[in-house]
Amino acid sequence: MERLQKILAQAGVASRRKCEDLIVAGKVEVNGETVTTLGTKADPDQDIITVNGKPIRNEKKVYIVMNKPKGVITSASDPEGRKIVSDYLRDVKERVYPVGRLDYDTEGLIILTNDGEFANLLTHPKHHVPKTYMAIVKGVPHGDDLDKLRAGIKLEDGMTAPAEVEYKDIDTAKNEATISITIYEGRNRQVRRMFEAISHPVIKLKRIAFGDLLLHNLKRGLFRHLTKDEIEDLLKLAKSPKSPKK
Repeated sequence: MERLQKILAQAGVASRRKCEDLIVAGKVEVNGETVTTLGTKADPDQDIITVNGKPIRNEKKVYIVMNKPKGVITSASDPEGRKIVSDYLRDVKERVYPVGRLDYDTEGLIILTNDGEFANLLTHPKHHVPKTYMAIVKGVPHGDDLDKLRAGIKLEDGMTAPAEVEYKDIDTAKNEATISITIYEGRNRQVRRMFEAISHPVIKLKRIAFGDLLLHNLKRGLFRHLTKDEIEDLLKLAKSPKSPKK
């Protein structure tokens, strides 16, 4: 017997947290009975479990890394008709979901999977899995400004965890700087808001690493399947005891 949200996540329905939302919303039935209590246990081999009236099935687990272009939505659908990441995955038979999000104007590395437990491990705040971005910002921040980001800076939703920040290039002609920043959280538009807080708004933003997983030479709009070693390395990183860099 396992918790219902874990069974749903393992079946590729969605991330565990979204599966909890489905349960609370009354979208899940076990043997014909609607279940709305989190923590309810079931046996996936014996019980008939449905979501929105459709029985779940154990799909082959799929793990994908994609170089998301700017102007693409990281969600299952978009009411405005904009491109979504699944538009680039037409050769993938299984339905996969983004692990975390990249906003519309941000490009770069995103992981997609139908393994809800894997997604939950990588995105849960307590695991502090690092994500590295390359940001081109307006102006050239002083070292003191970057030290504020390194120490943690106050945003409207609270203090950020300490970040790792490093100059990569300075273009004096354009009055721009390229800065590498590694964060250990996943708040909405966090990197952009951090640079806005020091009065150096982001012009262009690209995620280049998720944990130890790098984009390398993966071209924009293309994807590949993760290797077994890459999957195991990400799981080890998420499960290892640690705290954000001080």
